[in-house]
Amino acid sequence: MLHSLDPRINRLGLPDAPPPPPDKALLDQFETYEVFHQKKEGTAYVYVGPVHAPSADVAFLFAKEQYSRRFPCTGMWVVPTASIQLTGYVNDTESVYDTLPADRGEVPANVPSEEAQDAAAFAAGEEDFDIFHLKKRGKAHTHAGKVRATTPGQALQVAKAVFGEQRPVVNVWVVRSADVLHSEEEDKDMWATNPEKKYREAMAYRVQDRIERFKQEQQQNAPQA
Repeated sequence: MLHSLDPRINRLGLPDAPPPPPDKALLDQFETYEVFHQKKEGTAYVYVGPVHAPSADVAFLFAKEQYSRRFPCTGMWVVPTASIQLTGYVNDTESVYDTLPADRGEVPANVPSEEAQDAAAFAAGEEDFDIFHLKKRGKAHTHAGKVRATTPGQALQVAKAVFGEQRPVVNVWVVRSADVLHSEEEDKDMWATNPEKKYREAMAYRVQDRIERFKQEQQQNAPQA
C-alpha cells in the first residue's frame, strides 16, 4: 500500500508499484531481418539495413520496396537477424581474424578433388556459410565469399584461413547459407522496372537555367529610374 503525508492519497488505497504489463500475444512483435543489396551484376552484396516482418517472404517484399527504389538493384538477400553470428570489433587498421585462436587442424598433403570434397563434407555434416566483412567502422558489411563447415565457429576458422590475408577487417558476420532468402536468377526482371533513379536526384532537374532566365527577364522588364 502506498503511504503518503496526504491523507487523501492514503484513502485511495494505491499499490506501491503499478501492476506488471500483460503478456504480449505470440505474433504481436514481428521478427527482424537484415537486407543485403547488389547494385550491379557481378559485384558483392552489401548490407543496407533491417526490416520487420512476420515471415521471410514478407520481409523480402518490404526490403524490395524500401531498398530498391532509390538506387539500381540487381539482386537482394534477406536474413533473419537471429541467424547472424558475429565477432567482436577491432580498430580500423587491424584484422579481427588476428584475435581468433589458431586452428590446430592439419593441412592435407594432397588436395582432394571437388567431388571428393563434396562427398566428405556431406559425410561430416558440413554446409555452406556466407562470410561478410566490415572494412571500416561506419561502413556496411560486404559479402566476402562462402566457406564450408559444420558450425558457425568452425566456419569462422575456415574464413580465417581463406580470407585472413585481407586487411583491414574490423568485424565479421557468419550466416548459414540455408537461412538466406535469395532473389532468383529467373526473377531478375523484377529489377528491370526501375533501372534509372535520376528522377530522384536534384541534379536531374535543370531548374537553374530557368531561374537565370527568369532573373534576366525581371531585369529587362524592370522600370527605368
